[in-house]
Amino acid sequence: MSLESVIEETIRKAIERGEFDNLKGQGKPLDLTGYFNTPEDLRLAYSLLKANNFVPDEIEMLKEVARLKEAIAAATLEEEKAALSRKLAEQSLALTIALEKYKRKR
Repeated sequence: MSLESVIEETIRKAIERGEFDNLKGQGKPLDLTGYFNTPEDLRLAYSLLKANNFVPDEIEMLKEVARLKEAIAAATLEEEKAALSRKLAEQSLALTIALEKYKRKR
């Protein structure tokens, strides 16, 4: 049995089992602009990271900074705002340090 026929049989069985039903983005065209806008030597690495839902620490830190800013805006008690502001300052400093390390590596 050829490799192609083995692959086709595997796909056919997966279709029969419904493994391709309800896939994310089903019926929508693929948006590959981000892929092709990525430098060619980084495409594979970025694709693997994205496919495995990997998020760099710096991005998580940015999200936390945004969350803290929203929490400060929504806070009603001054003590709560002060505590959140301290956390925001700490997180902002940690992010700045992380980004500086990244800049030095380049």
